[in-house]
Amino acid sequence: MSTKTNRINVFIPILLSFFVMGMVDIVGVSTNFVRDDFNLGTFAASALPMMVFLWFAVFSIPAGLLMNRYGQKNTVVLSIGISIVALTIPSIYYTFPSMLFAFILLGISNTILQVAINPLASNIVSDDKLAGMLTFGQFTKAIASFLGPILASFAASYYGDWKLALLTYAFISAGTGIYLYFTPIEEKIRHRETSGFGDIIRLLNDRNTLLLFLGILVLVGIDVSMNTFTPQLLIEKLGMETDKAGLSSSLYFGSRIAGSFLGSFLLLRIAPARFLKINMLVAILGVLLLLFTQTNSMIYLGIVIIGFCCANVFSILFTFALQLKQDKQNEISSLMIMGVAGGAIIPPIIGFVTQKTDITFGFSLLLILVLYLLAISFKFAPKNIQ
Repeated sequence: MSTKTNRINVFIPILLSFFVMGMVDIVGVSTNFVRDDFNLGTFAASALPMMVFLWFAVFSIPAGLLMNRYGQKNTVVLSIGISIVALTIPSIYYTFPSMLFAFILLGISNTILQVAINPLASNIVSDDKLAGMLTFGQFTKAIASFLGPILASFAASYYGDWKLALLTYAFISAGTGIYLYFTPIEEKIRHRETSGFGDIIRLLNDRNTLLLFLGILVLVGIDVSMNTFTPQLLIEKLGMETDKAGLSSSLYFGSRIAGSFLGSFLLLRIAPARFLKINMLVAILGVLLLLFTQTNSMIYLGIVIIGFCCANVFSILFTFALQLKQDKQNEISSLMIMGVAGGAIIPPIIGFVTQKTDITFGFSLLLILVLYLLAISFKFAPKNIQ
């Protein structure tokens, strides 16, 4: 009984840390409120998600070095501490520059957290159960992503201040950090030669690795763009108010939760490449609904389809990458995490196109990105892998 209780006591703060990881997705709905509050153009507002996801390209490798020196748990606690500061700043001093700074800190903390939390989780489960643990962690992360827009819209509608959602997440983060800090976790000691930045970048000389890295970059770009620009699509196409349109982000993340849950079972029976192909073909339909329909129900259906079909793409691409070079899985993992920087690259491009044309034309770029992921599904069909 005591051993089981101890495992639960360790499991809970780690699971809550995955929840903290998902808080970063509140940047999407935040962008829409900040754009309205400071009368920003779409391109300028898109700098907010860029400030978050840019740091995955910069800090993923330094975060690994930090973890080697100070330990996995301490690194996770540090990242949560930085998140608390980032989420508190807007309630203390609310300007556009302060928001940029807050989301820079949020991006840095989330990068460190994503690098450290998975190795930390490996200390509390056996190797054969690690995949299940991490999958459940991602499910928990998706719940935080789902709740963010709901909290922001609720705070804006009933209290007149959407930033209370950030403050709520800051308090949850504080409780998680304290809980984890005082929870003893015995870390497995592993001595590995640490690869440098150049060593990891040179892995991109392999064509298949490059394709998958770009796939991760494209996928995260789609994810952040849907989170950021879908409310604007509803505002411009249907004339919705910002607080109500912001709920579309929760609809998107809710469909991702459902997709990841169902996909965890379907992938046991369907080959990953085939599963990816089916999902991207259906996702094309979702994008077309966003582009060419003018009713609430059809646009909502398009949002659900895209979220549902993109839910398992990251794990599929990550699996393909790890299977390419099994003797360099640590380096490949770092490289794929760097691909999350796509959230800093693609939304500003869509924001710039939207500002110069309109939101529909901006969303048409998503169709090109989905077609790229579809092409990967053909490339990595078993008979085509070289």
